[in-house]
Amino acid sequence: MAATSLLSLPSLRLTHRLLVPASSSAPASRSQFQTLAAKKAAVATGTGEGGGGGRGAGGGLLSVLDRAMADEEEYRRARAQVQRKGVEVEGYAIEGVSVGGHETCVTVPSLNVAFDIGRGPLFAVSQDYLFITHAHLDHIGGLPMYIATRGLYNLKPPVVFVPPCIKDDVEDLLQIHRRMSQVDLKVELVALDLGETFEIRNGLVARPFETHHAIPSQGYVIYSVRRKLKKQYAHLKGNQIMKMKQSGAEITDTILYPEVAFTGDTKSDFILDPRNADALRAKVLITEATFLDDQIDVDHAREHGHMHLSEIMEHSQWFRNKAIVLTHFSNRYSLEDIRQAVSKLQSKLSSKVVALTEGFKSDYR
Repeated sequence: MAATSLLSLPSLRLTHRLLVPASSSAPASRSQFQTLAAKKAAVATGTGEGGGGGRGAGGGLLSVLDRAMADEEEYRRARAQVQRKGVEVEGYAIEGVSVGGHETCVTVPSLNVAFDIGRGPLFAVSQDYLFITHAHLDHIGGLPMYIATRGLYNLKPPVVFVPPCIKDDVEDLLQIHRRMSQVDLKVELVALDLGETFEIRNGLVARPFETHHAIPSQGYVIYSVRRKLKKQYAHLKGNQIMKMKQSGAEITDTILYPEVAFTGDTKSDFILDPRNADALRAKVLITEATFLDDQIDVDHAREHGHMHLSEIMEHSQWFRNKAIVLTHFSNRYSLEDIRQAVSKLQSKLSSKVVALTEGFKSDYR
């Protein structure tokens, strides 16, 4: 497939719902889960809480059933939060995991896209389009598994976008896995270069933009495509516009609206590049903040191709996004460290700032 042409591909989408708690209450503790699980097991086995065989003291099996049913909704909400953490911003559910040096994979199910694939998590398998930012293993290591798992579920071959400079190496990597596993690993591999546009589906396109990591890298912007009546026809009435349209006249302009931008790993240099303006005005920007405090300075972050939170704060005037999702924190940080950093950044930005915290532990549990 030529990346420069706009090709419309149908979307095959599995049911994929973001699981988040219905309230802002704290997740259930391990002991709560164990207690609730014991109740569910008691119902399944018929032993109840009263001991004996099924009808013990305190109401027996029926009493256990009543309590288990009453707890079910709380149980499901708490389990959902522990099993998968995500965020919802500007109408987009965004889920995934991004721990610096370990694994990054972020999905936007409503757009049918995933960004990077560090370890091939199951939640990414249903996304038909995968955008790879660079070739570090924590961002591309799960690619063969992602493709193989889609084949296992009889899903159509995915479309995987890579920077052109790594396409041949990625193809060689997949060929090695094909030989070793004797599995087809069917995939449409697209080298999408800066300045090129790919149509994901009718009304939705993708373009890469330049980022600045330790190795060649690029980010991606997903755009919605809309038609807007040309200014010179704005004074016309509806029937006049219809007649012009029926005559074959081109009466609309095609406008691209940046919806979601994903940087992957990058230094802060991308912020100051005027060619990246669309990433900085996308409705949602998903970007990295590997280092958050004074224990690691900006020079260290830049030396390794990453951003420090202080750099985002320094350049805060350039962000025009409705929401910013921070990712790729170093695993040296706890949930509390991340939340404190988000609070500090929020005071500097008009954008709503949230963090993707799957994989990070609290200081208190």
